[in-house]
Amino acid sequence: MAQDTPEREWWKEAVVYQIYPRSFNDADGDGVGDIPGVIEKVEYLDELGVDVVWLCPVYDSPNADNGYDIRDYRAIMDEMGTMDDWERLLEEVHSRDMRLIMDMVLNHTSDEHEWFLKSKERDSEYSDYYYWRDGEHGGNPNNWTSIFGGDAWKYDEVREQYYLHIFDEKQPDLNWRNEDVRQDVYEMLDWWLRKGIDGFRLDVINLISKTEGLPDGEPNPGWTGWEHVINGPRVHEYIREMYDEVLSNYDIMTVAEMPGCGVADAQQYCGEDGDGLNMIVHFEHADIPYAPGGKWDLDDVDIHPADLPEVAEPDDHFNHWDLNELRDVLTRWQVGLEGEGWNANYLGNHDHPRTVSRFGDDGEYREKSAKMLATLQFTLKGTPFIYQGEEIGMTNVEWNDFDELRDVEAIQQSEELMERHGVNFEAIRHVVKHRSRDNARTPMQWSDADNAGFTDGDPWIKVNPNHESINVAEAREAEDSIWAYYQDLIDLREAEDTLVYGEYHLLYEDHPDIYAYVRADDDDRILVVLNCFGADMTFHLPDHLDGSDAELLLTNNEDPDSVSTDLDELDLPPYEARVYRL
Repeated sequence: MAQDTPEREWWKEAVVYQIYPRSFNDADGDGVGDIPGVIEKVEYLDELGVDVVWLCPVYDSPNADNGYDIRDYRAIMDEMGTMDDWERLLEEVHSRDMRLIMDMVLNHTSDEHEWFLKSKERDSEYSDYYYWRDGEHGGNPNNWTSIFGGDAWKYDEVREQYYLHIFDEKQPDLNWRNEDVRQDVYEMLDWWLRKGIDGFRLDVINLISKTEGLPDGEPNPGWTGWEHVINGPRVHEYIREMYDEVLSNYDIMTVAEMPGCGVADAQQYCGEDGDGLNMIVHFEHADIPYAPGGKWDLDDVDIHPADLPEVAEPDDHFNHWDLNELRDVLTRWQVGLEGEGWNANYLGNHDHPRTVSRFGDDGEYREKSAKMLATLQFTLKGTPFIYQGEEIGMTNVEWNDFDELRDVEAIQQSEELMERHGVNFEAIRHVVKHRSRDNARTPMQWSDADNAGFTDGDPWIKVNPNHESINVAEAREAEDSIWAYYQDLIDLREAEDTLVYGEYHLLYEDHPDIYAYVRADDDDRILVVLNCFGADMTFHLPDHLDGSDAELLLTNNEDPDSVSTDLDELDLPPYEARVYRL
């Protein structure tokens, strides 16, 4: 088993549960989830077995991007509750030996933030807190576009200049070149840490440094200008400074979301010898099977004329993915961060459609494939992240009308698609079904009651009709449910140090259907075999491994007692997951 080494850290051994509070549980009946609603479910999280709660933004916000547009970093949004509620949540979490990390947005603020309002005055001390530029030849300062679609510049009548917004126009980018900006940010981070939180998930933190002069970008179907925004020239300086001045003073977890981040970049960002961060949330595997321009780059997808009554695009077009590509990406990160950093193991979160609808089978094999995917997350080296609802296999939903959409990205991209192709929503709703972030934001399905037990009021977003059969109440009653399987995985990882600290060794690097690897630590060997698709497969243990004394540790087979430990020729039904000790 693993030895006690200086590399042992509580955040490496933890299991994280991500809460999107707006959709988690509504305690006051206004149709919006809130902090008191989270408090009501802390016992549920404890029973599931998680160690860390990641709370998406609950700060004061006008909600242009559901809280990722912060108006006041030191206040709680009215819809979410009060600071007293937040402090009670922290106490409830800590009383159960769990920890709380806060989502923190530092690349941009709301355009209603005090800093931005003062920045509109050119002679204000806040004048340089954001990126302000004059237009070029009567137009935008450069050709950059927003991640959400449209231009990345907005003209302000008060200042009579354009300001930069990489996201929504109500999310102006902070100018981190200004030392006063950085010091105000660091003081605010320290304020939260002194209140007792256990770390931060840092939203798009590698976008905080832009290329000097903000030059034009190369035209791109997804996001023009990205090469001047991602992993910019001073980003390592800024993050290391933030670590030295604030983060290093506390025993905390730091999870850095970084689009466009590769393994070599992560090696620089992580650890004491780098920039001090604990782990990186990268997008390489999450962007499979999107086109190079991103998930809304749809050149290979049929957009049908508005007068066609039927949409012929099959779901399989969107759900098709290549195991070789996924395995290559995950292996590159597993091997590349060995001794150099730490992985954040996730397949879904609030920014992606539902995991089982993307990488599994949300029909006949929903439960089986959800368990298989969970096995992958929990047996790779790294900290596993559960997004709310994954533990019961929540799925994507049908979006039948444009007015059902709530996500600013989905709304803007849908409008652009309809305008560009001259079609109505019916012609593109198959795209929205598989691309919209709203899929991950439908209310948590607690029961088969009205509104899935999420609220007594009118929910802010559509409830998935399948809550009548897919819900927490039913899952907790069934011995072989996805929820019970998550408990088993959490228990297994807690019991087996090898699954936390053991090295990762890939088997069969080019098998089209089976993903298999060994986690090895000292004399201990744990074999993981996953049939990733819906056909029967046969696995053969490689000759260099001895499976004569194999012990089955966990499987998603409906009849575990029937599972063979003869690894010379192992028959695997569809979406089968097996974990053995060799």
